[in-house]
Amino acid sequence: MKTCVIQPPYSRDASFSDEYFVFKLDQLDKCDESFDIIVLPEYSDVPCAVNTLEEALFYHEKYIDILLDKCIRTAKRCHAIVFVNALFYEDGWMNATYCYDRQGELAGIYLKKHLPPLEEKTLRLRKDYTYEPSFPYILEMEGLRFAFMTCYDFYFYEAFANIARYNVDIIIGCSLQRSDSHDAIEIMCRFLAYNTNAYVIRSSVSFSEDSNICGASMVVSPKGEVLVNMQGRFGMGVAEFDEREKHYKPGGFGNPDCAHHEYIEYGRKPWQYRMGGPQVVPFDNEMTYPRICAHRGFSTIAPENSMPAFGAAIAMGAHEIEFDLWPAKDGEIVSIHDPTLDRVSDGCGKVYEHTYEELQALDFGSKFSDKFRNLRIVSFEEILRKFAGQTIMNVHVKPFAGIKYPFEHMQKIIALLRKYDCARHMYFMLEPDEDIRMFKEYAPDINICVGHDQKRPWEIVDRAIALGAQKVQLFKPYFNQEMIDKAHANGIICNVFFADDPEEAKKYLEMGIDTILTNDYNIVSQVIK
Repeated sequence: MKTCVIQPPYSRDASFSDEYFVFKLDQLDKCDESFDIIVLPEYSDVPCAVNTLEEALFYHEKYIDILLDKCIRTAKRCHAIVFVNALFYEDGWMNATYCYDRQGELAGIYLKKHLPPLEEKTLRLRKDYTYEPSFPYILEMEGLRFAFMTCYDFYFYEAFANIARYNVDIIIGCSLQRSDSHDAIEIMCRFLAYNTNAYVIRSSVSFSEDSNICGASMVVSPKGEVLVNMQGRFGMGVAEFDEREKHYKPGGFGNPDCAHHEYIEYGRKPWQYRMGGPQVVPFDNEMTYPRICAHRGFSTIAPENSMPAFGAAIAMGAHEIEFDLWPAKDGEIVSIHDPTLDRVSDGCGKVYEHTYEELQALDFGSKFSDKFRNLRIVSFEEILRKFAGQTIMNVHVKPFAGIKYPFEHMQKIIALLRKYDCARHMYFMLEPDEDIRMFKEYAPDINICVGHDQKRPWEIVDRAIALGAQKVQLFKPYFNQEMIDKAHANGIICNVFFADDPEEAKKYLEMGIDTILTNDYNIVSQVIK
């Protein structure tokens, strides 16, 4: 793959705007069909420094149509992917990186995540979206995964690890850094490439060909090798690379090779970090036993499978919460135990025969207590958004009678876990063997707990061994000491469903049960405390 970064001149004197804008257009004209990727700098529609939004908009309105039209025509003429940064309006002005595919079609827009004081206070750009939780913007084209960082984004190193989780191939950086040295910018770009195992393609502007600040448009390989660094030079920087090539290093002394972020992920302990770390509990494989799992949340004081029930259990320190998942008719994943609505809501019929919007219209609280009247059904994403990382989640994926679990629903469930970075803070509880095999094949890194099969209840431990599962959820009274011992001998964790009586819970702990599910979290948790 051949890439081109364009580095135009830049000035604090806005009278050079026309000249410097034409320079960009001339550089685009010099691009040819050998290029696969062309990247222009941040604020390509505002060629020189400005002091107000009104001034920025003057140049934006003067140049934007010419700029975008030129990028589109260049993409078509060169059959290249073109990235250009400019102002963008949607309920307010925003900093946006436009991506045009090889046919000149708009393939995506990345909105800058971190706005410095100049953009927030001076240019008064829209910033509300930057205060909402978000995830790396990933654009997939031609089998490649593109991520983005714009200028100030490059300083937030904690974001690098988050981007790395998405196994990206190329990171596009449109920049206007005007105070850092070339050496500092190179350190950031090399650090980013090495940590994400991706190529970094950065385009910026230059004050002067002799200046040691600003500039430094460059291309860096996943190994951290600088393929081109323009320093202060005006014009075009070109590099060729194999976009599929990755860098793998030893995963610690004597260990197999892996990407740097995979090696770091092995030892990650987010609960040790500042601002957000304290509420993150150890991963499922790291948290000690024995544990108490709040079955359907703290379901004796709030409606089962509800946010109040989950929140109460977590607030009281529950090691785990258990909840059940069914798909709605439109594919939204919701938390409810029964396949039917009658027992816990004022609705009727099957869960999966109703859309999420229809389910939201039902009352899921008043059958428990009038105090919870009009409580709504909760989606899987709502649970993750609120509680990911704060407890271990025993996620019971309810089976469809007589058929294999639908593949598209499994995909959505796992995609949500990935999105909220929760794969190591949960495990799936599944019952049919064919469902277990499908989930394990699709997401082999996620722990599996084998559930009760009423046709062969006494075979649960043997099934877990054969299926390579990490846990079993024993269902009383279909288990004995021999089964617990056999499970432990094979490295398998033993849950039991269930105990609401403290004395019964003590008995299970004496038998070696690792996790006790309970509906009355407060009383049963005292056994461990």
